[in-house]
Amino acid sequence: MSETVVYVPGDAAAIAVGADRVAQALQAEAGARGLALRIVRTGSRGLLWLEPMLEVATPAGRIAYGQVAEADVPGLLDAGLLTGGAHALRIGAPEAHPYLRDQQRWVFARSGIVDPASLDDYLAHGGYRGLRRALGMLPAAMVAEVEASGLRGRGGAAFPTGIKWRTVLGANATQKYVVCNADEGDSGSYSDRMLMEGDPCALIEGMTIAGVAVGASEGWIYLRSEYPHAKRALETAIEGAVRGGYLGNSVLGSGRAFHLRLRIGAGAYVCGEETALLESLEGKRGVVRAKPPLPAIAGLFGRPTLVNNVVTLASVPAIFEHGAAAYAALGSGRSRGTLPLQLAGNVKRGGLVEVPFGISLRALIQDYGGGTASGRPVKAVQAGGPLGAYLTERDFDLPLDYEAYAARGALLGHGGFVVFDDRADMPKLARYAMAFCAAESCGKCTPCRIGSTRGVEVIDRIVGARAVEDRTRNVVLLRELCDTMTHGSLCALGGLTPLPVLSALDKFPAEFGIASDAVAGS
Repeated sequence: MSETVVYVPGDAAAIAVGADRVAQALQAEAGARGLALRIVRTGSRGLLWLEPMLEVATPAGRIAYGQVAEADVPGLLDAGLLTGGAHALRIGAPEAHPYLRDQQRWVFARSGIVDPASLDDYLAHGGYRGLRRALGMLPAAMVAEVEASGLRGRGGAAFPTGIKWRTVLGANATQKYVVCNADEGDSGSYSDRMLMEGDPCALIEGMTIAGVAVGASEGWIYLRSEYPHAKRALETAIEGAVRGGYLGNSVLGSGRAFHLRLRIGAGAYVCGEETALLESLEGKRGVVRAKPPLPAIAGLFGRPTLVNNVVTLASVPAIFEHGAAAYAALGSGRSRGTLPLQLAGNVKRGGLVEVPFGISLRALIQDYGGGTASGRPVKAVQAGGPLGAYLTERDFDLPLDYEAYAARGALLGHGGFVVFDDRADMPKLARYAMAFCAAESCGKCTPCRIGSTRGVEVIDRIVGARAVEDRTRNVVLLRELCDTMTHGSLCALGGLTPLPVLSALDKFPAEFGIASDAVAGS
C-alpha cells in the first residue's frame, strides 16, 4: 500500500494554534484505521488566519484544509482527506487561493512547500542553482550582479546591498566575515522567522554566495533568542549543507571555503543595530559603536564584515538563478524586486504577502487583509515596527516604496504593518514608543537614554493637563525633545522613536487636547 503524504506546518505561528496536536492526532487516527500516511512538517505558506493549514498530496496536486483543529481529524478522514475529499474546511489548491494567486514569491517561493529539514527537497525545488552559477563567476562580477539587481537592505535602512558588498570586497584583510542579522524584533514583523523555519537552506545559500563574493571564509548567524524553532531548523540545515559539500573548506569542490556558525542573541532589541550586534557576537554587552569605522572596514573582531539581514541574504539565490535584470524589472522607482509584507494587529486576514514594490497600503489591508478583524473602520496603521510612523487614510494610496514613504515622513522598515481600528488610543500609543525606547536603550548616548524617559513624562503631562496653555507648552517641549533625539542619537533606536510620537501628535491632535491649527507640523 502506497503512503499518502500530508504536510502539516511546523511554523511557530501554526504550532501556537495547535499544529503539533493536529499532527499527532492525524498520525494516531490514521494508525488506528490502518491508513498509510507520512507526515512532513513544513514551514507556513503565510495564510496565518487559516493555520493550522494542512495539505495532502494527491494525483491532481496538493489540496489544502484550513483552520484544522485536533477534533476535526476524524471527520476529515471520514470525508476522504487522503484523496482530497470534500469537507467544510477544504480550501482546494493553495496556489489558486486569492491570497496567494497574485503574489510573486521570490524569497518565499519554497516556504510551506519544502521539508525544511531535507537538503534533497531543497535541491528538488531549485535550491543551490544560484550558488552553482555564482561559483562560475569572479568575485567582482558577483558583486556587480547584486548591484545591477537593485537589491537594498530589507532590515529597515534600505541601504544598497551591492555597495556594502563592494566595500567589503575591496577591503584588504586576510580574514573577513559575513554576519546575518537574524535578531528580528520589530512588532508586526515575522518574515525572518518564517523564512528560517520554512526554508533555512535559502538563507544558507545566500550567505555562501555572499561569502564567496566578498572573500569571507566565515559566516555567523546572530539569531534572536526567542526563536527556538528557527534555531532547530537552522542547525539541521547547516549540518545537511556541510554533509552535502555546500559548506566547508571547498564549497562544491570550488576551492573556495565558507564555514557557518549559529550564535543565539542576548535578548536585547538594540542588538538589531548592526554594531551592537557585533559587540554581542564578540561576547560583550550589546552597546552601539560610534561610526566610523563602518563594519565593512572594521567589524567583527576588527575585521571587514558584511552585515545583512535574513530576507536580504535570502533574496540573493534567486537573483543569481534568474539574473539581475529579471529581479530589477520588478518594483517601483528605486525600490526594486519584491518585499515580503507582514500584516498584523486588528486585521481579518493576517499573514505574509510577497509582492513587488509599488502596491498600495489600501490594497494590502483591504484586498489581502480583508479590513479589520473587528469590522470597524481602520484608524491608523503603523508601518516599519515600533519606531515607525502611524499612517492614516490620506496615506493609504501611497505606493509601497522607500522614497515615497520617506517623503511622507514614514518608513517601510522590515515590511511589518500593524492595523488599528477607530478605538485606538493614540496618546497611549505615542507614550508606548517613548517607554519602549527607554526600556531598550543601550544607554550609551544621552538623547536616547534620557530623552526617552523625559518623553514619557512630557506625554503624561500633555494628557493630564487641564489647561490648554499647559498642553500647548508641553507639546512644544515634546517637539524640541524629539528634535534632539532625532539629530543627536547614535543609532536608529533613539533617532527614529520620534516618528510614531510626532505622527500620532500631528494626525490626531484632538486626542492630545490640542486644536489642529495649534499643532506645528500638522
